[in-house]
Amino acid sequence: MEITKQLIRFIADSPSPFHVCENAAQLLLKAGCEEVSETSPTPLAPGKSYFIRRNGSSLIAFRMPKDTLSGFMICASHSDSPSFKIKDSAELTQPAYTRINAEPYGGMIGTAWMDRPLSAAGKLLVRTESGKMKPVLVNLDKNSLLMPNIAPHMTRVKEFNPACDFVPLYGDGAAANTFRAAIAEAAGVAEEDVLSADLYLYNREMGYVWGPHDEYFSSPRLDDLQCAYASITAFLAGAPSAHTAAVCAILDNEEVGSTTKQGAAGLLLSDTLHRIVYACGGSEADYMTVIARSMMISADNAHAVHPNHPEFADPTHRPEMNRGIVIKHNANQKYTTDAVSAALFEEICRRANVPHQHYFNRSDMPGGSTLGNISNTQVSLNTVDIGLPQLAMHSPLETAGTHDTAYLAEALKVFFASALTYEADGTIGIVSA
Repeated sequence: MEITKQLIRFIADSPSPFHVCENAAQLLLKAGCEEVSETSPTPLAPGKSYFIRRNGSSLIAFRMPKDTLSGFMICASHSDSPSFKIKDSAELTQPAYTRINAEPYGGMIGTAWMDRPLSAAGKLLVRTESGKMKPVLVNLDKNSLLMPNIAPHMTRVKEFNPACDFVPLYGDGAAANTFRAAIAEAAGVAEEDVLSADLYLYNREMGYVWGPHDEYFSSPRLDDLQCAYASITAFLAGAPSAHTAAVCAILDNEEVGSTTKQGAAGLLLSDTLHRIVYACGGSEADYMTVIARSMMISADNAHAVHPNHPEFADPTHRPEMNRGIVIKHNANQKYTTDAVSAALFEEICRRANVPHQHYFNRSDMPGGSTLGNISNTQVSLNTVDIGLPQLAMHSPLETAGTHDTAYLAEALKVFFASALTYEADGTIGIVSA
């Protein structure tokens, strides 16, 4: 239960992908990890822990081996969630109202955003005294916006249009021309110094535990901050091994396909792994052999069987909340799990003494994809797609089980402390690193 409370606090403090990475960075720094820059060839010392950021919205933490490098144990999750991205020159003014022009980001349940307290957060690019551009995080951190619904008296059948129905109300007519100034004030900068921005709407509701036995909790952005927080927690609990490098990646833009410089289809993970190999004295040939002896967990939440619509679940694979980590499968490779990676992860769960379940889509219902198969186009290695079971995925308020975050953290602790062995006939083993 304690890790669930910590997760709820972390989510509340992380209203945008930029805040997710900043808060993860602060946890890493507090634990003694050192930040390195992509633009600087910083030496990496044996047994030390480091992290690197790209765009301020993706982060990779890694722990160097104490001796020679034989493989990577990688867990990857994502920092973004479905939302609405605020457009530049955002205000839409009428005599009575001031609204904010925003467009959908990812496949959200649009109607669930209506009639909720909303605010805005993200990153500003600000002009410095020297004429350079500096990124600054910003969070309005107050109930600032709302998408009002339409009374049933006015429309019996309604197909919602994001260009008009999902436009948040900011204030009355007197609020015109004040939004940009409010953003600048919240960031502590002069309005005239704000050059550009990546701002997102977020649900202001605080997560909470509920149920007769406190068995559930609901919160914004469980997909995928539940997995991201569990992975950081597990990484920080570990210690350096002799020959493997533990890697914890939190990547942006999964909800829109990952095809960005900071997404899983970009080179951030590959670049970072190369950097580790070279720091250990290895060559490009060594990189290829190290990758072949590595494994990745793609951690992105999974669908629990729905209480009101159990017919949407596969008849023989019906994950339930608080019943453990979900291993996700798909014949068309929307998920990367195969017999090898599933068996390896099942063994990790057995050693961690945590339960696991299996998920397949119902055969006549296409499912979503995640970052596992996308990242494998850049770094090809044994990968298993897993997640924690939840309800209302892509809603601004999602629900999960209070026990499952701890299950994932415990499994990842074992995973990060393990290494794989490979034999010529395809036999694979798991040993303590």
